[in-house]
Amino acid sequence: MQTICREAYLAPVPHLNRTPSFACKPSSPEQVCEMTYLVDDDPCVRREIPASLAAFDLNVLAFASASEYLDFVRTDTAACVILNTCLPDLSGLELQQRLAEKGDPPVIFISDKCDIASTVRAMKAGAIEFLSKPFNLQALYSAVRIALDRDRELRQGKAEMAKLQERFSLLTPREREVLPLIVGGLLNKQAASVLGISAVTLQMHRGQVMRKTQAKSFAELVRMAMKLHIPYEN
Repeated sequence: MQTICREAYLAPVPHLNRTPSFACKPSSPEQVCEMTYLVDDDPCVRREIPASLAAFDLNVLAFASASEYLDFVRTDTAACVILNTCLPDLSGLELQQRLAEKGDPPVIFISDKCDIASTVRAMKAGAIEFLSKPFNLQALYSAVRIALDRDRELRQGKAEMAKLQERFSLLTPREREVLPLIVGGLLNKQAASVLGISAVTLQMHRGQVMRKTQAKSFAELVRMAMKLHIPYEN
């Protein structure tokens, strides 16, 4: 049965000399790692794909339905989701939309047939790849690696944005008035005139802005303001 499954879903990969082993499941919620999630109602697929990807040292957790995956509490550090277009509860495209709304990991689609309309819709919605069975194991692995790298970058970006927002929240109302003026290129005297305060007071506020945002230079402060989409005046 194992051979039948492999021929049905994975095209032969020449020179793949590694012996597949079944992917491990975290033993506790505290154990986090890079994880690939497979959602497919075919038990053969849920056996073969995790075993094959384990040959590339990838951790895979398989689910029989969309609801099973949605109920799972994730503790991963980077992730992607391999979805079948046809699932018993939600369609793969519907699940993709829900995941996008939640900010969940990038998606890779697998399908029993080549459906151009579904492929176009999935790719427009941000899918990394759309593979029709039988697909090449190397192609699936490459798509998973791209998806994991993208998820890691997205998480890093979100973490950096959260830090910037936290630092910005420390500014007083007056300092928040000063920030867009100085990053907009106004001199201290000009910014002070706009706010109706002295240049010395403006300089004090500017120093506090630099300290609270932890900007190492004025150029870095400008980049922070741009990332936060702070409107500026010049």
